[in-house]
Amino acid sequence: MIQLVLPVAGLLASTFLLLAGNGLIGVLLPIRAAMEGWSPVVIGWIGFGYALSFTAGCLFVPRMVLRVGHVRVYAVLAAVLAISILLHALIVHPLAWVVTRGIGGFALAGTYMIVESWLNEKAPNEERGKIFSVYMVVTMVGLMSGQFLLATADPGLATLFMIAAVLLAAAVIPTGLSNATSPRPLAQVSLDLRKLFTNSPLAFIGVAVTGAAFGAYSFQTPVFLQAVGLSHAQIATTMALVMIGGMVFQFPIGRYSDRTDRRFVIIATTSAGVVLTTLLTMMAGVSLTVLFVLMFLFGGVLMPLYSIIVAHANDHASPDDFVEVSSGLLIIYGAGSMAGPVIAGGFMNIMGPAGIFAMMALSFLAFTFYAAWRLTRREAVPQEEMSDFTYAPPVASAQTPEAIQLYPQAEESSG
Repeated sequence: MIQLVLPVAGLLASTFLLLAGNGLIGVLLPIRAAMEGWSPVVIGWIGFGYALSFTAGCLFVPRMVLRVGHVRVYAVLAAVLAISILLHALIVHPLAWVVTRGIGGFALAGTYMIVESWLNEKAPNEERGKIFSVYMVVTMVGLMSGQFLLATADPGLATLFMIAAVLLAAAVIPTGLSNATSPRPLAQVSLDLRKLFTNSPLAFIGVAVTGAAFGAYSFQTPVFLQAVGLSHAQIATTMALVMIGGMVFQFPIGRYSDRTDRRFVIIATTSAGVVLTTLLTMMAGVSLTVLFVLMFLFGGVLMPLYSIIVAHANDHASPDDFVEVSSGLLIIYGAGSMAGPVIAGGFMNIMGPAGIFAMMALSFLAFTFYAAWRLTRREAVPQEEMSDFTYAPPVASAQTPEAIQLYPQAEESSG
């Protein structure tokens, strides 16, 4: 394994630093915004700006790279990313933060894509699965490490913004010093909405709902946790528990979905989501231990769901269409993640902080009924024709069309 990782160690170091910086800023911004007295709806619009620009970056950065090359675009985007973080501390205003977070989202998507493209170039075809697994571990550990930095300083000061900017700027160093040659052009996303919906209506609706749920979770959960009285260290711990729950449950759920009609697994998962989010709506303020347990289990529902839905879509697609279908669904997921923070903010304005989980409970409930109805509309895919489950991280971690190229199935699609 060491011999496998050494050639990509610099790229993995850049990934870790990018995720650590993004993990810190991801919890810092909602908490600081709440400290400034901004409403959950306003905070939701900041999340909307980020998700919109991140998705736009996945679409437009490949064209920038074609014009001026990987290294120059990466250096420029890394500089823009660090500047955008510092601007948050310099101009503390809702409209300014919508713009600066949007700029950061675009730049972050581009830096992810370029690092992932180098990683793709370095990954031997026969070892793609192992490289992809190591990459997923690095992204999750980086994200959690950044979140725990929240406890090192007062969010009301500029210190944490500076730390995040340093981490994101430092991500240039390992990649910039790499002797890797520029890889092939970045993946161009082909978005055919009608084809995606026709291929799998359940997956089309499912990734939009999952994106809305994850967008709400990412941008409003820190606000909720602060409102119920948790310390900054406890907020970071809770957010980490959600990701740990996802990592613990992803493969048991995913592997089981390989052996049965995936729609039953989707229904079971979203049904569990309804129960957990309902309990969180009613019981989150009762006990810290109860909150930790519920959030851990909630992560076990939220994190694997996107991967199972994408696998279901690819069950109905040709292996040659794996990259096209997965990339297209990623953009739909991004559209859902734009709406989620704003809708959750509206629920929180009406119901209080726990409204975020009421919004997710209703979303999961509606999708559960839709998935059950789809069982009556289409026969199950024979098991021998099903694609293999592959864990795909949520967009807010490091999920771009270039990451999809790392999947073992992508080699079959391109071949």
